[in-house]
Amino acid sequence: MTQTEIEEYITQFPIYQYAFVKPEDIEFNDRVRQICKKECSRYGASWSCPPAVGTVEVCKERCMNYDHVLFFSSIAEVDNIMDMDETLKTKSEHEKITREIEQHLKDKTLLTFALSSDSCQLCDKCTYPRGGCRHLELMHPCIESHGIVVANLIEKNMMDYYLGEHMVVWFSMIFYKES
Repeated sequence: MTQTEIEEYITQFPIYQYAFVKPEDIEFNDRVRQICKKECSRYGASWSCPPAVGTVEVCKERCMNYDHVLFFSSIAEVDNIMDMDETLKTKSEHEKITREIEQHLKDKTLLTFALSSDSCQLCDKCTYPRGGCRHLELMHPCIESHGIVVANLIEKNMMDYYLGEHMVVWFSMIFYKES
């Protein structure tokens, strides 16, 4: 499947910006994990977050097994971006877009691996670490969980990160290769 074919398909979604990148152009850094560990309540509590996703080295190796990456964003309007409950409620639409694009690529016989903007929230309570993931086929680990320096990727591709106090920007990465 060509980039042009993917571009034609994704035009049906409210994607704000996108770029095609090579996995080798992505910066991985253990320091990103320190932010997860210190600032995120999902650290150590979700299959989509560290340490469940593996070390940064393991995550990088997983990502390097693919030839291409579709990096894209969608936006949502909120009254106050600092209201985390309101902000997180807008994530489900972005996750739906990510799942649909990923499924389309799979239907075209590509092998895929998707990362998204935030910790998985498919279940009210994650089974980690006592049981296996109940929705492994739907769960998308967080981009930062893999040690990816998102800010550098956004800057390299001249994408927007902040659009003001009333707009949330969600990001996803779909790694893919021919099967």
